[in-house]
Amino acid sequence: MALNQAKWFAPSQATPKPVLKVYNSLTRQKDDFVPIYDNLVKWYNCGPTVYDSSHMGHARNYVTQDILRRIMEDYFGYDVHLVMNITDIDDKIIIRARHQYLIDGLKKENPLLNQELIDMSQGAWEKYFKSKILKSIPIEELEAQPSHTPAQWQYVQARVSDPSWLEGMLQRDEKFSMHVATLETSYSAIESARMTMNVGSSSETDAAILIENSKDPLAVVLDEKLKHTVSDPVIFRALASYWEDSFMADMARLRVKPPTTLTRVTDYVEEIVVFVEKVISNGFAYSGEDGNVWFDKTAFDGSTREGMDHMHEYAKLAPWSKGNKALLAEGEGALTSYSSKKSPEDFALWKSSKPGEPSWPSPWGQGRPGWHIECSVMATDILGEQMDIHSGGIDLLFPHHDNELAQSEAYHNNNQWVNYFLHTGHLHIAGLKMSKSLKNFITIDEMLQNWTPRQVRLSFVSQLWNNRLDWNESLQAEVKARETVIDNFFVQTRALVSEWDAAPTPQNGTWKHTKDERNLTAELYRSQHAFRAALCDSFNTPQALQVILDLISYTNVYLKRGRSSTNIDVVRHVAGWITKMLRMFGLGEGPPTEIGWGTAPASGEDVGADKEVVLMPYLRVLSTFRDDVRRRAMAKVSHSEFLELTDRLRDDGLVPLGVALDDQEDGKALVKLMPPSALIKAREEKKAALAAKAAQKAASKAAAEKQALAKLERGKLSPEEMFKPPNVLEGTYSEWDAKGLPTRDGEGEEMSKAQSKKLAKLWEEQAKRHEAWLEHLKKQESGAQEEA
Repeated sequence: MALNQAKWFAPSQATPKPVLKVYNSLTRQKDDFVPIYDNLVKWYNCGPTVYDSSHMGHARNYVTQDILRRIMEDYFGYDVHLVMNITDIDDKIIIRARHQYLIDGLKKENPLLNQELIDMSQGAWEKYFKSKILKSIPIEELEAQPSHTPAQWQYVQARVSDPSWLEGMLQRDEKFSMHVATLETSYSAIESARMTMNVGSSSETDAAILIENSKDPLAVVLDEKLKHTVSDPVIFRALASYWEDSFMADMARLRVKPPTTLTRVTDYVEEIVVFVEKVISNGFAYSGEDGNVWFDKTAFDGSTREGMDHMHEYAKLAPWSKGNKALLAEGEGALTSYSSKKSPEDFALWKSSKPGEPSWPSPWGQGRPGWHIECSVMATDILGEQMDIHSGGIDLLFPHHDNELAQSEAYHNNNQWVNYFLHTGHLHIAGLKMSKSLKNFITIDEMLQNWTPRQVRLSFVSQLWNNRLDWNESLQAEVKARETVIDNFFVQTRALVSEWDAAPTPQNGTWKHTKDERNLTAELYRSQHAFRAALCDSFNTPQALQVILDLISYTNVYLKRGRSSTNIDVVRHVAGWITKMLRMFGLGEGPPTEIGWGTAPASGEDVGADKEVVLMPYLRVLSTFRDDVRRRAMAKVSHSEFLELTDRLRDDGLVPLGVALDDQEDGKALVKLMPPSALIKAREEKKAALAAKAAQKAASKAAAEKQALAKLERGKLSPEEMFKPPNVLEGTYSEWDAKGLPTRDGEGEEMSKAQSKKLAKLWEEQAKRHEAWLEHLKKQESGAQEEA
């Protein structure tokens, strides 16, 4: 007889699994994330233009994008192919490299200070002053002042201290304050150089100091005269290469994972030429007689092609910015020539190179790529005709990213080159946009003097990735407080787990799984679901972090029941999950650990150090402690001295080794491993607090003794003499009894009963004080004799 299989009931989800949604700049809403190819995510992130130090704005963008990437890879499990470019051809790079080259040349030509160099610096200063400062001052205001330059400079120096006047200048030119600072530095250097020449005491460094402090005005003048002589492409590549290395080193310090593929514009010039040719052949670009090639916005916007379902659209990301001349000009760069441009909204795909600019051959003559074209070409080469994610800072929204979309869709003849555009929010410093002119420009190197890489990343995790982030002291305090909460949790749980693993005894924990353990496990389950829901809600990292902090609080309450009543395995499970999630955000250091942030190897640390090197510091402390115990035992000292030894071992011997002994309710210390610097700091703070308390106590005692002495000194006077001159005015009394109490007043009249009673009371009080004073003197004499 055939056996029938038992009926199986398909399970149903009690709690639906959250679906990942991401805020998409193309729709300005949260959209379901659906990759094109199964589990593969093709992602392009706009890289830096390398011509100066990387700064906080770079940290905000690239650390934030790294957090999102780690979530996609290490939490959701996607196979991410991240491409990032390095812009090493750009107007800013050209100008900076040219200026630096010409300034270096001027230093070589002028090894010693000379009058011609001073005159050149003065001329450059005056030209800079007129072009950068006077242009911002209203004409009617200038006309009311003397027309010669020294008087105008004095006027500016006087007015710049007026906040309302300065605010007006900054509205006309946001770099006004920076230009004034540049001129002040140069002016002082020129005056100092003149004095040096007058006294004839010039040294080998004086010329270099003058040039360095006047380099910005001098570079402008030199560039106007000599830029055509700067033709070696190595000059431009050397600057870009130097700052690229600096940027990558900064990213490594901030623990940003390298991209899957790193590209550079200089490696893609030939591909850019081919790309531009196809855009022209598709009817969406044109070349001018000057050798420039322009994207034809008018031909593209609203056009259709065979096989397309929709019309092409320009400015998909920021339609409100169409025609914004200031943004369009900023996107083209300072060196662009516009003579062959048909429409103000057309943008350069290829630029004809002028003297003093790097160049490559093309069908339109010697030239170089426009800024926007590079990303389209490199992304297309690596990722193909469509990608899942394109990311960058919100400042690139228009025109850069909108121009990228237009030229790429013109090339591929499709409607949607990018499916999801992710833009990180602005970073403000204390409420203001970061700017050198506002003197709140912070390089990554400067930032890391006050923040650790973990604290920087934790601050970004604490904020929504696409919101504005205000970098200020309160944020730092908040981040440090959160870091401390997590630190303390890891130290406590790691110590408990380590102790349990070394000796799983009833005193060190329990195997029981009671209601409290079930509740803690249920809280972990709820936290895991809430954590996923937060990350599915467009990477809501601040909410996800709060879930972790709430779980830590709940676990800490559980741990208060005492070590012997704690189920270490449940605690291990909770702490392990928290560790995994924080490391997923990139907050860990060094090799993965079961519990805790982990520890990055110190610079130059030998990970293969032998056992003697590792153990000897601990063994010496143990040996010293043993020797001290033996000596005191043989001397038969009191028990209190042994307790002092244990305190010395805890506070002086083990603290520098990073070992903390935390006394517990059961009389056994809990051993914790912590950074020695943190323990030393805590120890010194405790010592300082005790010293302050002791000093306060001593001061209080001294004040009390002083007050007591002052009270005693009131008894120096014998009561028999207290009512007699000179202790009272001559003539106050005329007769006294044997005790010195007045019997008649100064007129010879007998004292009234009330007066006699009052004086007798005063006499008795003084007699007591005098007796105390005599006793004090007696004790002093006795003490002096004993010392002798």
